[in-house]
Amino acid sequence: MTESDIRLLLVDDEASLREPLAEYLTRQGFVVTQAPDAARARAILQEKKPDLVLLDIMMPGEDGLSLCRHLIEGRQLPVIFLTARGEATDRIVGLEIGADDYVVKPFEPRELVARIRSVLRRAGRASAPVESDALYEFEGWVLDPLKRRLTDPEGTVVPISSAEFRLLVAFLDHPRQVLDRDRLLDMVQGREAHLFDRAVDNQVSRLRRKMEEDSRDPRLIQTVWGGGYRLAADVRRVQQTADSSRT
Repeated sequence: MTESDIRLLLVDDEASLREPLAEYLTRQGFVVTQAPDAARARAILQEKKPDLVLLDIMMPGEDGLSLCRHLIEGRQLPVIFLTARGEATDRIVGLEIGADDYVVKPFEPRELVARIRSVLRRAGRASAPVESDALYEFEGWVLDPLKRRLTDPEGTVVPISSAEFRLLVAFLDHPRQVLDRDRLLDMVQGREAHLFDRAVDNQVSRLRRKMEEDSRDPRLIQTVWGGGYRLAADVRRVQQTADSSRT
């Protein structure tokens, strides 16, 4: 994918920031659609799917945190927050619910472009492993890495966010290995990961609530005290058939 193929949705109520930023990103080769608020963003998403969303946190009406939940749970889209300096708590909450990165206003546009490229590279690596068309099978569960679709042992699709997907892939690529927080953060979060080590704990908790019979007594994603986390399952890579790839 070249940058001329990358579609960005820029959601910010400040026209004085949004419009010149959209022009700059367009000059960098991106295809940019603007939205002044969450309502307009939702309407745009009914018509087209961007590759990444740039999202302001503080907006009138529905705020960026609420829209972010919709983007990562329902649409599994990468999200970069645009935040004010005083919103440290909101930034942490945003990362914990699945946002991929953030930049603090005022920011250097070239830095934002670098962050966009970094997030898209991480998303690309997660969705295209070495055997990109091979399914992960473990304890009756199935993860399709191309469609980012997780299916439970009864065949029910379990929605997961892009951050949860990356975390699960990290576990599946290293079954029965203890992965400490620093390593997991490096795999799934990237920049300034040490500032947000609790983000891993929260993402693990979210996965457990979706995958464990009793999230308080997890048997699949186990805590190794003082060490980190471990996927307590054997994992098989199974090549998809032509029929299964169309489902």
